[in-house]
Amino acid sequence: MRGGTYVRSSRVPVTPGSEGRGWPAMMAGEKKAGEKKAKKPRKHHASRNPVLARGIGKYSRSAMYARKAMYKRKYDAPETKIEKKKREKAPATLTKPVGGDKNGGNRVVKVRKMPRYYPTEDVPRKLLSHGKKPFCQHKRKLRASITPGTVLIILTGRHRGKRVVFLKQLASGLLLVTGPLAINRVPLRRTHQKFVIATSTKVDISGVKLPKHLTDAYFKKKRLRKPKHQEGEIFDTEKEKYEVTEQRKTDQKTVDSQILPIIKKVPQLRGYLRSVFALSNGVYPHKLVF
Repeated sequence: MRGGTYVRSSRVPVTPGSEGRGWPAMMAGEKKAGEKKAKKPRKHHASRNPVLARGIGKYSRSAMYARKAMYKRKYDAPETKIEKKKREKAPATLTKPVGGDKNGGNRVVKVRKMPRYYPTEDVPRKLLSHGKKPFCQHKRKLRASITPGTVLIILTGRHRGKRVVFLKQLASGLLLVTGPLAINRVPLRRTHQKFVIATSTKVDISGVKLPKHLTDAYFKKKRLRKPKHQEGEIFDTEKEKYEVTEQRKTDQKTVDSQILPIIKKVPQLRGYLRSVFALSNGVYPHKLVF
């Protein structure tokens, strides 16, 4: 305070025209000139139910129902097919006028009357399968590793462990294979592709002609005759035995006579088909390369 006047020290420079304004007004003017309004940070959406552990929330399902105020919301569920059928269902009865003073004037009559007579035995009916196709209409798929001429290893049955040559896939989806019979005693037979191992060894059978009658009906089992006890045949209890037909023998020779010369041309292939596949200690099938 010098000479009767008061001088206030300030770091803010005094601009011309600002002598008569107060300190707050000067600061507000500086903020408007140099600074813009800071944007508010955007809030990210988060669940109302914090997770305590993986799959476990802090609040129960009923508590979240109250927190979200779900009771205030109204939902209209879509009409189901059954509800539509019930709504569109035709009436089962009709009301008809009946003459006469003592008959009441009206009578309820069924639209569809029940049959007067019923069969003595129940007739079996096929059940609805809800769009499922029968087995005869299923699509037959074949593994990519199985092609005509591929050497397969049979895993089940009386010929398990033996190596056979794949010929073709039948209409039922089963595989038609042959040993040949002269090498490993495996005749023409059917097998399922689930129970074989496809190897990388292949035989060129492009020139082999198979008989057209080698179908599923050809390999169907025939019922053997059961013995019947009649007069004079009390001790005749022998069952009919299965015998290979001449047709089967002829077809086996026809197919094998075409495949055997091809096998003989490849060195060591005859011995490979004759050998039996088996696992020993320390040999793991998932590590083998066939």
